[in-house]
Amino acid sequence: MKQQRARQILQALIQGVDPMSGEELPTGTVIQHADVLRALLAGVSALEQTVARAQRRALLPGNVGRSWTVDEEGSLIEAFKAGEPLPEIAIKHGRTLRAIEARLEKLGVLALSERSTSNSFIKPGTRGATKAERSSDKESAESPAGDGESASTQGDADAEGASDAQPP
Repeated sequence: MKQQRARQILQALIQGVDPMSGEELPTGTVIQHADVLRALLAGVSALEQTVARAQRRALLPGNVGRSWTVDEEGSLIEAFKAGEPLPEIAIKHGRTLRAIEARLEKLGVLALSERSTSNSFIKPGTRGATKAERSSDKESAESPAGDGESASTQGDADAEGASDAQPP
């Protein structure tokens, strides 16, 4: 069953109409219970979200979310060093500009200051910092009581795992 047809059936039931005959449903049916109506509305909402997600996904380049291969990374570096514009490289690789810049930064050929996009997965203050720099920041952020706990520990842990992530 196609999503559009499923949505039409749910909408008819919500309106108290038999989706097959178009006739009004008799009073006292289970469809008229508040919880059942809420469940039907939740189903309609879920279908609409699925359609919207598919429409957004269709607008993204083909390789979004796929792992980078060694060959693709080599081709990326070669194109960057040859002076190809980053938007053209992104189109050629089927990636977003953000993904291209993030990979070039990870490969050490693009400095953080040269990026035109930002990495929203890393919390402010830890963006682009090396592990040693984050460790140094932790020491300076320790509480005055000397209990060894850092106010930025969780943010640093989040930043370490997030630097390789790509947006959906």
